[in-house]
Amino acid sequence: MPLLIAPDVSYHSSWLEGAAEFDGTRQDGGGSDGWPVAELKDARQFRRLVDFLVSDALPESPRQPGHVPCTYLWIVEDGTFLGSLAIRHELNGFLLDQGGHIGYSVRPSARRRGHASAALAAALPIARQLGITRALVTCDDTNAGSRATIEKNGGVYEDTRNGKRRYWIDTV
Repeated sequence: MPLLIAPDVSYHSSWLEGAAEFDGTRQDGGGSDGWPVAELKDARQFRRLVDFLVSDALPESPRQPGHVPCTYLWIVEDGTFLGSLAIRHELNGFLLDQGGHIGYSVRPSARRRGHASAALAAALPIARQLGITRALVTCDDTNAGSRATIEKNGGVYEDTRNGKRRYWIDTV
């Protein structure tokens, strides 16, 4: 059964393997935007990424304008990195319209096995601990797999904005 854990340098090689599977496409919930994968092959650079991901949950951590505090978690099983999940502590205008509180991605070789559903279910109590009583979770209008994941976890469809389906999930 997959677990949600804080980012950890011990998953360096497995994380790199997972990142390669995305073949340059964005990893929702990964927090590694702007970190070139080629540079992250270096253990020191990877440690910097892990430290950044862990510290981003702290309100006092420096962040880019328009970004909110975020708890990053990794989906792992039997020592293998399966994917990423992010819980954004609050919503700004962009997140309210398109991004939501929780974003996630599962590496292509681990999809269609229930990992995303399990990770989202495990993230809801964490969101509640962060004071989020209703979590907004979004997906591309064309992403049937993510839509099923959200609905399986109690997501109630509100509307579609700019190609993003918006769902609310009670965290209680």
